[in-house]
Amino acid sequence: MSLILGIETATKICSIALTKGEQLLAVEEIGGAFSHAENTTVFIEKVIQQSGKKLAEIDAVAISKGPGSYTGLRIGVSTAKGLCFALNKPLIAVDTLQAMALRMAKQSTDKNLLFCPMIDARRMEVYTAIYNAKNELIAPISAKIIDENSFSKFLVNQKIIFFGDGAAKCKTALEQYENALFDETVLPSALEINELAAIKLANKQFEDVAYFEPFYLKDFIGTVSKKLI
Repeated sequence: MSLILGIETATKICSIALTKGEQLLAVEEIGGAFSHAENTTVFIEKVIQQSGKKLAEIDAVAISKGPGSYTGLRIGVSTAKGLCFALNKPLIAVDTLQAMALRMAKQSTDKNLLFCPMIDARRMEVYTAIYNAKNELIAPISAKIIDENSFSKFLVNQKIIFFGDGAAKCKTALEQYENALFDETVLPSALEINELAAIKLANKQFEDVAYFEPFYLKDFIGTVSKKLI
């Protein structure tokens, strides 16, 4: 069974997990604020210590590739790359939204329910997609400004559960639909990153460590503090 170190830093959640096959060996998670710079490497050290393993024993490093926070993604990916270079291990990239959808789907018994993870992209925009109960992509990953017409072609006939840190601000626009459900408790975790990474590891679907970049979805636009003007 493969030993996978998973890193999830695409949102405010900082999550690190070490798994062996389907067995969870150790996990460290914290949320509520962007604290990836302070916690990512510390959490990696902790899960290695808790598991009784050594970093050199891992078979691959799995990273949540986005979309999500520019800073969080850069920290997670640079950490993952550094480990892969140093340990000569493969890098596996997993879609953040797909992993979120898998986490929610595992909590549902409704096979007809559609899953719409939402990551806050500021203002009324979210990074989102729609998946079915088999974790198959139904509507493509995109950056959307949510209004009362969003997802209407699905909501007319099917129930969709909206979740993630971007779902709350979209509730007012979508709650008019009887088929719109909301859950603010399910957030990203490295556990599902590892679960999806295990499939890619078996199929040898690896990234080029030198050239891999996070999936930002939108170009970064920097701002200058008014204090500096």
